[in-house]
Amino acid sequence: MGLMGQIFSAAGGVRAIGGAVREVSDALHPNATRRMELGHEAYVAALAAHGAEFEHVRPGLFDRFVNGLNRLPRPALALGTMGMFVYAMTEPAGFAIRMQGLNHVPEPLWWLLGAVVSFYFGAREAHYIRMRHKPVAEEPARPAAGPASDNPALAEWQARG
Repeated sequence: MGLMGQIFSAAGGVRAIGGAVREVSDALHPNATRRMELGHEAYVAALAAHGAEFEHVRPGLFDRFVNGLNRLPRPALALGTMGMFVYAMTEPAGFAIRMQGLNHVPEPLWWLLGAVVSFYFGAREAHYIRMRHKPVAEEPARPAAGPASDNPALAEWQARG
């Protein structure tokens, strides 16, 4: 039996030759499928990290102020309408004068007011519909406990984890 016979007859001979051929071909032409898999894994990891950043919103003073302002128009419109009825009953002459003044408002301005109010309440409703159908985010994955670190702060943080 010659040298080639001994190489091929050994238990891992064929595997060793196949591995060597694969390494040489990867050195000459990188594996496109593996490159795509690695790119996809990096994309998914970046997307998960970005999503985890915005998962728990802690609104600040400005955000709470703006949210309070966003909640004012509906009660203001409802209470204003009720106030107009009270005003019409308590001072009919003044109410009639002001309603005649509204008759002089040009029609395009009424259309603009209608569009602003419609867009405000429509956008608000669309926001609540989107929030109702928002998928529940999973808890972000914690890093796997690796070998003991030389960094004492990191080791303490991992112990608390």
